[in-house]
Amino acid sequence: MTYEMILSEQRGDVLVVTLNRPERLNAAPPQAFEEIAHAIANLDGARAVLFAGSGRAFCSGADVGGGALGSDDPGNTTFKALTESYNPTMAAIADLGVPVVSAVRGPAAGIGCSLALAADFCVASETAYFLQAFVNIGLVPDGGASWMLPRLIGRARASEMMLLGEKVPAAKALEWGMIHKVVADDALDAEAFALAERLAAGPTVAMGLMRRQLRTAYESDYASAMLQEAENQRAARGTADSMEGGIAFLQKRKAAFRGA
Repeated sequence: MTYEMILSEQRGDVLVVTLNRPERLNAAPPQAFEEIAHAIANLDGARAVLFAGSGRAFCSGADVGGGALGSDDPGNTTFKALTESYNPTMAAIADLGVPVVSAVRGPAAGIGCSLALAADFCVASETAYFLQAFVNIGLVPDGGASWMLPRLIGRARASEMMLLGEKVPAAKALEWGMIHKVVADDALDAEAFALAERLAAGPTVAMGLMRRQLRTAYESDYASAMLQEAENQRAARGTADSMEGGIAFLQKRKAAFRGA
């Protein structure tokens, strides 16, 4: 597949997927998310994924201004875009068996906010901000935002973002516990990639199980969550990385994980 709206590059063990429409602040029409889904469908040995944006923005949202969702029936057009392009891509990111990092500078708005926060670790520059601006145009949050935000920052702050539609600067997002780290703008790319590299060097089979475990635990009762932990532990215990980790512990050396 030839990509028109993203760049996809494997750098060592890290797959770097970059939204590449800087002239539109990386506004993402359905095609952009379809390209993301294609890029992450076959990791080809990559053991971590990094999402980024070209230029001075991460993603300014769906490309409403560019007419990508315009039609004589905008409601159904938007519904189709969400259910056939955006939502399946967000679900695919959630189901990835490797850790995910996002590097955010400038706006992460609308679907861009959802994409940024879908990562296990969101690293933001000092210029970054997060925005749920739907209320300002008479729409509702999408891309999983109404599921994600209350779990990250609580209902009161999620309501503040959604119902007031105001920017949340990177420093406030960090204070709220919404993101992992804030760094200087010129350090963002290196910091985010270094984190992705660190994760890629870990026991990524176990990390993939952890990702799914964390997500399903939100919907589980205590006993079900513990059973899921036990099942995941059984799977992790059978990996080569688990054996390597145990041997390295006994030999008092750093484990050399292979993601297997």
